[in-house]
Amino acid sequence: MAHSTLKSSYQKLTDRLNQFPQGAPPSDLLYAILRVLFSEKEAGLVSLLPIKPFDTAKAALLWHLEKGEAQKILDELASRAILMDIVRDDGTAIYCLPPPMAGFFEFSLMRIRNDIDQRALSELFHQYMNVEEDFIKALFADGITQLGRVFIQEPQIPQDPVLEVLDYELASGVIRSASHIGVGMCYCRHKMSHAGTVCDAPMDICMTFNSTAASLVKYGHAQAIDAAECIKLLDKAYEHNLVQFGENVQRKVAFICNCCGCCCEALLAQRRFGSLHPVQTSNFIPLVNADLCTGCGKCVNACPIAAVALVTARDPRRPSRRTAKILTDICLGCGVCARVCTAGALAMKTRQRKVITPVSSTHRVVLMALERGKLQNLIFDNKVLFSHRALAAVLGVILKLPPVKQLMASEQMRSRYLVALLEKIRL
Repeated sequence: MAHSTLKSSYQKLTDRLNQFPQGAPPSDLLYAILRVLFSEKEAGLVSLLPIKPFDTAKAALLWHLEKGEAQKILDELASRAILMDIVRDDGTAIYCLPPPMAGFFEFSLMRIRNDIDQRALSELFHQYMNVEEDFIKALFADGITQLGRVFIQEPQIPQDPVLEVLDYELASGVIRSASHIGVGMCYCRHKMSHAGTVCDAPMDICMTFNSTAASLVKYGHAQAIDAAECIKLLDKAYEHNLVQFGENVQRKVAFICNCCGCCCEALLAQRRFGSLHPVQTSNFIPLVNADLCTGCGKCVNACPIAAVALVTARDPRRPSRRTAKILTDICLGCGVCARVCTAGALAMKTRQRKVITPVSSTHRVVLMALERGKLQNLIFDNKVLFSHRALAAVLGVILKLPPVKQLMASEQMRSRYLVALLEKIRL
């Protein structure tokens, strides 16, 4: 009976997690992970929470508890980075349950903790993500709109007076515009350290911003730093040929990870499923000058996703001569290869087709939900919509979508109200 009760509680939590576009496929490994992070009671309570942010009164209502008791539970969950608490301009707090990734899976390893067995948790994460693979495929290989995007290493941006690079395309622009900045331990390398296979890349270099940083810093999961300190960490990441992988939005970016190709989940996913484009590229791509290329292979060794190869130079006078070739279909445009090229044979150029970045997290979540068949969860679940403003934000994004995606939205939800809105907006 006890086993049945536990499974029921964690199954409900799993169902709740999978209402969001970034879900977590159910498995025994997932239940084991959730048991490390949540008590049975907490799993049952969290399974009742809305997708969109909520306040203490809403949680108390859903949990059938007094407001004071609900507040204690919310604060306890926030202290362990299970929930994010966000302080609004008027000083009141709202809460939200982040997705597993980028979210409470990662936050559990962003600092050394004694309240959970981080070694056992790391092993479970590795098995769930790298052996079963269903989670990583669902996270990175489903849909067109992706969770994260790559930033080009800024010293490699072409010096072209005509070229316009917007602030949101630059990691330094995200850093300088952030209201709060936190730095924590790299989840991926921390996890691999427990397996004894971690590389020598810097560990304390995971950057968080804005309300996410404020919550993580408040409870000690990240250390508060200023923009100048964060820029120095960015330079340190460049020196170690790390790739800047951040939230795929233009405004109020929540995180930028500095990723290696051997430990980090996003780049490992790009290696395995590159043809499915699991990571959004930058607006740049390297160009090889075959006349300057010496075939030394430095770019091949440095590329974290194996997007550079050495091929024959087709030089009849030097049949053994080789030159670098960029595998453009999987290249992320990070600029690492151009940085390590001492011959000056690699230079970044703009892609022919401009990469489109969702404006906000609401925009991205709606697109991801639309593409993954989960849009109805955002619209019709009353637990999701804690206010008319949240509903307006979701519908506002839908009404700005291209006609084909609007049609997909109406087919998924089969809502006369939404269809009427979409018809009206076309007039």
